[in-house]
Amino acid sequence: MCGEDQPYGLVPDAALVIDGDRIVWIGPRDDLPADRAGLPDRSLGGRLVTPALIDCHTHLVHGGNRAAEFEMRLNGASYEEVARAGGGILSTVTATRAASLDDLVASALPRLDAALAEGVATVEVKSGYGLDLETELRMLRAARRLGEMRDVTVRTSFLGAHAIPPDYKGRADAYLDEVCVPALYAAHAEGVVDAVDGFCEGIAFSPAQIERLFAVASVLGLPVKLHAEQLSNLGGAALAARHGALSADHLEYLDETGVAAMAAAGTVAVILPGAYYTLRETQAPPVALLRQHGVPMAVATDMNPGSSPMSSLLLAMNMASTLFRLTPEEALAGVTRNAARALGLADRGQLAPGLRADLAVWDCDHPAELAYRIGFNPLHQRIVGGAL
Repeated sequence: MCGEDQPYGLVPDAALVIDGDRIVWIGPRDDLPADRAGLPDRSLGGRLVTPALIDCHTHLVHGGNRAAEFEMRLNGASYEEVARAGGGILSTVTATRAASLDDLVASALPRLDAALAEGVATVEVKSGYGLDLETELRMLRAARRLGEMRDVTVRTSFLGAHAIPPDYKGRADAYLDEVCVPALYAAHAEGVVDAVDGFCEGIAFSPAQIERLFAVASVLGLPVKLHAEQLSNLGGAALAARHGALSADHLEYLDETGVAAMAAAGTVAVILPGAYYTLRETQAPPVALLRQHGVPMAVATDMNPGSSPMSSLLLAMNMASTLFRLTPEEALAGVTRNAARALGLADRGQLAPGLRADLAVWDCDHPAELAYRIGFNPLHQRIVGGAL
């Protein structure tokens, strides 16, 4: 069980007291207060207990798949070449626009269930495959419905600034004014959006355009996050930090100026090894610089049909360790307390009094096993909000 004094905060032979959906006490079993000793108890058989996992960056709701483009890339096409040829995000837009709300929910449920089966109790879901008002709202409604159908917290991010649709080619500012911003206002009015995201890249939106979107988010009182420095360095992470962003995500081309800005703002770096792996990139995020400046690092799947068709957060932990040299302890923090911070959720991600009793119980001897094994799921059970 996780405490504070040892590596991983590990507490051998621990006890944990839950009241309702909250942890009210945690520590060595021998230190259990006398007034807690007579409570009904349940043995977990000496198993490892961690906070339930949090996948803080996904595109879980979408139509169709892009297996054909996966094959194109294996035959030598780059991500940018696929996108400029009308594929990539835009091919998923076509499939998503054609899908009903029920279709989107039905196709997303197996992906969500795969995450829950690995101990996930909180998941972020982005829009961004509609690029019109109607479909963006439909995606966010689908995400909300998933949270009603399963025992999981779903946080939604409006990602209308994900790509420029073909009918607005060369007119990104007009798209923002006529589609993206009105859709954001509508999503906010309907109560289906928790944060605002964007894609700051040469094939998507410029820093100035993202700044305009973030100004609207500020008016609406919504926190912001940003896909930044994935394919080049446009200064997106520093821009996000200036706006107090919860997180900047991807970050392969991040420089020390951007790292320092994130550190000063408290912006979390969300590391996404699935996209790096799938796209066969060669420039890794500057993990050593992020450590040096004390920037918290979260790890997520980036679950999406194109650049990261991965639903396993345990695999993301392994990839973050193997490809980017995070320690297993950093990887575990990346899918618990730092992932919670990347979503602005202060009530979870750690085992501590007053926090949500979202727990994962593992058939493991040591926390390092969670990042060590490949293709093996040691989950024994989830406890969500104190309920088995």
